[in-house]
This record gives sequence, C-alpha cells and structure tokens, in this order.
Amino acid sequence: MSDEVTDGQIIYQEQEDGVVKVEKVRPFATRWILAYVSFFGFMFLYATRVNISVAIICMVRSATSNFTSDDNSTGLLNMTSISGSAEDDACGILEKAVLAKESGEFDWDKPTKSRILAMYFYGYIFTQIPGGWLAGRYGARRVWGLGMFVNGLGTILTPVSARLNLYVLYAVRFIIGFAAGVSYPATHSLWGRWAPPLERSKLMSVCYAGSPVGCIISFALSGYLCANGFDNGWGSIFYIFGAANLVWVVVWMLVSADCPRKHRFISEKEIAYIERKIGSNTNVQAKSIPWVAMAKSGPFWAIILVHMCNNWTAYTLITVLPTFMREVLKFDIQENGALSSLPFICRTLGMMVSGQVADLIRARTSLGTTNVRKIFQGIAFLLVAVLLVSAGFVKCENRTIAVVLLCLGGGGLGMAGAGYLVNHVDIAPKYAGVLFGISNVAATFPGMIAPLVAGAVTPNNTAEEWRQVLYICAGLLVAGTLIFSIFASGETQPWNNLDHGRDVINDVINDVIQDQKPNDYEMSKSSSM
Repeated sequence: MSDEVTDGQIIYQEQEDGVVKVEKVRPFATRWILAYVSFFGFMFLYATRVNISVAIICMVRSATSNFTSDDNSTGLLNMTSISGSAEDDACGILEKAVLAKESGEFDWDKPTKSRILAMYFYGYIFTQIPGGWLAGRYGARRVWGLGMFVNGLGTILTPVSARLNLYVLYAVRFIIGFAAGVSYPATHSLWGRWAPPLERSKLMSVCYAGSPVGCIISFALSGYLCANGFDNGWGSIFYIFGAANLVWVVVWMLVSADCPRKHRFISEKEIAYIERKIGSNTNVQAKSIPWVAMAKSGPFWAIILVHMCNNWTAYTLITVLPTFMREVLKFDIQENGALSSLPFICRTLGMMVSGQVADLIRARTSLGTTNVRKIFQGIAFLLVAVLLVSAGFVKCENRTIAVVLLCLGGGGLGMAGAGYLVNHVDIAPKYAGVLFGISNVAATFPGMIAPLVAGAVTPNNTAEEWRQVLYICAGLLVAGTLIFSIFASGETQPWNNLDHGRDVINDVINDVIQDQKPNDYEMSKSSSM
C-alpha cells in the first residue's frame, strides 16, 4: 500500500515501512526558484565581504616595494634579509618578483590591516538575533532585502571612505557587517516556512552554495581588477561588486515572498503540498520565543559550539588565505586572486553534492536525520583538519601541492552544509531564524578574533608561524566533531510546538473572520437599499 503525493513538480511515494522514496524531481517549483535567487544573494553577500581581503594587498604599500637592484644576487640577498621569509633562492626570487609589481596608496601596518578585516565582524554580530526575530515576526523578504541594499551601498562607498580617513573606513566596514548580519537568520527563517523536511538539505545547500561561489568570483576577479581595473585598480573592485549587489536587491524584491501563501505566482497545489509536509500553516508568525527551552536544549548547544569551530576555520581561510598565498607560497597578485578562489570552488561542489546525497540517504535508508547529520559533519571536520595540517608542511617550491590540499579542504568544509548548517531547521523549523541568529552571534566571535590571532601569530610571515595558524584550526575542528557526535539531534524538539495550540485557535478565528466579511457586506448592502 502506498500514498502518492505530488505538488506538480516533485513526486514522493510514501510506503508503509516509513521509507519515503523520491520518484521524480523537476527543479522549477517556486521554492526552487527562490533557492536559485537566494544563491545569487549569498554570492554577492560573500563577494562584498571578502573582496577587501584581496584589495587590501593592492591598497597598501609593501615595505619592500621600492626596493631595486641591478644585481640579481645582491637583490636576492637584500630581499631575504628584509623580508625574513625567503627559505631558499627559488622562494626569494619569487618574492622579489611579487614585490616589484606591487604599490599602493596607504601606509597601513599589519595591526591596522587586521582591524580593517575584523571591523566587518564587529558590526555583523549585532544583527544576528534581531535579524532572526524580525524575519520570524515580519518576514524575511524585506529584512534581507534592506540589509543587502545597505551592504551594496556601503561597498560602493568604500574607496571614498578609505581615502577620506581610516576611521571612516572602519565605520563603513562596520555598517556593511551590520547590514549583512541579517542574511543567514532571515533565510533560515524563510526555509522554515518554505522547505519540506526531505528537501531541506537540497534547497538550503543550493541557497548557501552561493557563499563560496561569491568567494570564488571575488578572489579571482579582484586579483584581476587590482592589476588592470580603473580607479587605481583596487577601487574598481568595490564599485563593480557593490553595483551588482544593488541589482540583485531589485530582483529579490520582485520574485520573493515571506511564505508560500504570500507568493504571487505559486500554485495552490504547491502551497498545500508544502504546508502538508511541514505540518503547519506557513503564514503563521512567531509571536513568542521559548527562550528558556532553547537555553536548555543540548542539540542546540551542539550546533552553537560546532558553528563556532566551523567559523574559525572558514573565516581564517576567507580573510587571510590571500596573505598566506603571498607571504608563504609567493604567488603574485593575479595568481593570488585566482588560486585563493580554488578552495571555494571545491567548497561549492562539496556543499551541493553533500546536500543532494544527504537527502537521498534520508529518503532511501533507515539511518534517520540525526545519524546523517552526524556522519556528514564528522567527515567534513576531520577531513579538513588533516588536510590543513598537511598544507602547512609544504614548502613554496612545491606550492602546487599546498593549493591542492587547500582545495580538498575547501571541499570537505562544504560537506558541513549537510551537517550543522541545516540542523537549526531540523530541530525547530518555526524558530530557525532566531536559532541561527543566536548560534551565529557566538560563531561571529571567531570571525572577529581569527584574523587578529593570525596576524599576531605570524609577525615574521614564516612558514613555521603560519603552520601554527593551521594547527589552531585543526584542533578546533576535531573538538567540534566530538561535540556534535555526542549531543546533536535531527529530530524536531518539543519546544518548537509550545504555542501550536494557540496558533491553531488563531487560524480558526481568522478563517471565521474572513468568511464573515462577505456576509457582513451583503447585510449592510441590503439594509441600505
């Protein structure tokens, strides 16, 4: 005996043994279109977040950029003594070629550059919980749309602010982070209303795969624009990405909706299908938050701690990978931008594939959501830990091997897209936005601290110093694996439905009111005649 359910786009066959098999997928349902648009939103979000990591290399004068020598051997000797980072003749020659190409407008020291990179995260942390609450209360469409508008505008103003005053640049980066902070909480709230349980990994992996793609495009294009763009090269980076961000905002406001019932083009069949699978009216607003129950939830604490471990590694790669490529592996600025993007290409592929595979396993096996989440999270973190430590031991003459290891590490990190990243929606779809806001507040501290730690640990930019940065990342990843394997859960928690009864009553009252309005109109019309 089976019960076939369809929304006109995707067909499921439910069997008596409880296993749900996906029979057919046509990825043009409204919820999938929303995922595609969200993909580009996160692409621009991360492109505008990380472009300064490459641009700052072009913005700042190198300490040895004015060095010249007619004698190659003398130049190599002086270059080595000045930089203190050339391990052998080959690396020294590479370093000389890099520095000879670079000049900038600003004389910022390393602590100043670290503060500029970290200032984004100081603003980012403030809007995590409010962003999730606002999206749950008023809808994600306007919350994310407004945040991205400010994000794009601030990016366009970055060159002006940098040339005006360092503290103005600090303020602009803070505001950009403040506006961007609503993004993940808002979209988590969105998918709590749009994603059927057995499509969560798929839809959310497509949506969030835009993040590494944004890094890919930003690193590759920023490196090219630094060398060949207008406004001294680096200025064009911010103008182009900021303008593209604003174009996306217009598209988002035209095609998105807070929930299926508010979408202008969705079919009634798809609305009914989504609400049946989620198990509630997706138009219901979250009026109260079970704060105490959240605070006591072991699975939620597992998400928070693993999120922190993940972000330390992710933000270390995002903010200082271009510097590692230059100072240890000796790539020039155009090579640097392109090669720094490669780990994020692998991360995109890892996220997309793992999302599809995870939902397929959940649908066709009896492993269950909890075990699937733990397996994917464990593989992701342990694989990345091993690869990062291995990359730290590669010398610059074998730098291609280091790039391969970092790429594989990026792919491993992408597998977390089927682990903790969607787990908020598993345990409490109704409050997913708030949950992500809370966990991302905690996880933003690594984003604030990691660039500063990397700068403090690498005062001389030697390979040994950078190895310590990678050791820290690996240690946190191993700790995160242990925590998630013990405490995580993939089941909906009881506190997700604490006010379900009140919502049902409110829905009935609203339906009665809506049904009564035409009758009241008819009565008033007849009495007036």
